[in-house]
Amino acid sequence: MAALPAAAAKTERLLNLVICLLYTRMPLTKARIRSAVPQYGETASVEAFDRMFERDKDELRDLGIPLVTEAVDPLFDDEPGYRIDRREYALPEIAFAPDELAVLGLASRAWQQASLAGPAAQALRKLEAAGVERDDASLIGIEPRLRTTEPAFDAIKDAVVRRQPVTFTYRTARSGDVRARHLQPWAMASWHGRWYVTGFDTDRDAPRVFRLSRIEGSVATDGRPGSYDVPPDHEPTAMIQTMAVERDPQPAVLRVRVGAGNSLRRRARTIGDVDDHWSLVDVDFTDAETFAEELAGFGPDVVVEQPPDLQEAVIRRLKGAMAEHEGEGR
Repeated sequence: MAALPAAAAKTERLLNLVICLLYTRMPLTKARIRSAVPQYGETASVEAFDRMFERDKDELRDLGIPLVTEAVDPLFDDEPGYRIDRREYALPEIAFAPDELAVLGLASRAWQQASLAGPAAQALRKLEAAGVERDDASLIGIEPRLRTTEPAFDAIKDAVVRRQPVTFTYRTARSGDVRARHLQPWAMASWHGRWYVTGFDTDRDAPRVFRLSRIEGSVATDGRPGSYDVPPDHEPTAMIQTMAVERDPQPAVLRVRVGAGNSLRRRARTIGDVDDHWSLVDVDFTDAETFAEELAGFGPDVVVEQPPDLQEAVIRRLKGAMAEHEGEGR
């Protein structure tokens, strides 16, 4: 796995430290912090960790994060502990304009994908294994999600880099028909929060755009690397804007477990109580495959009641995730 750039690695380390210190009700010793945050555990010595931790503490405080030092045991003040004062860390109630809410919505999608991935989740598991008492209230907003990003991403990315033709099965947007496609991929780009691949469709002898979330099954190579040239003036985003079809919003009816699906509740048009355990949430979506990707991430906490095509798309993804998990267990 390629190393992160220095700035990204530092950001990830600071994020993991914040999550670690928000996790606990009691202050943590430096030894526990070093064992929980993977980047600290990779330092060459205790001295190197101490220097890194001191710099990180100062940086968090410069950012306005209320990191406090307290005695771990009131009877013995020789070993300090560290935590984040949740009362000072929490924001007061804030009202946002519609355009500001839109930007925050985009940022929250990135947070859902990255906040508890990899080292951050590992840090929390280590603290839990060490018997550290968890403060659930301080981690509110970090919602457990199954990762269901497009399985085709890596294969398509590799094909673009190698200029290698591929073939895949694709579900069309309008009719839902599933067909085999043969493509010379030119580029990948994200547009309106969705990943697309542009290229030359050899079956139709014309340039085409495909959304990665509609690719089903595996992507297979269909020729030699370097067997075609990408047009020198190709602008993938411009091509996607011209050829991608955006549908009008459609209503979905979801059964959402109480205490879960907060991002869905915020976007809902109406919310009703089914019983003490479930809510009925009415929310709009524009693309069944993309929305199914989001809903599948909630696992058993969200059940699609309507429409049938969205329900089928979520079931298809959950079955695929289960099959992949069973394959890894063999």
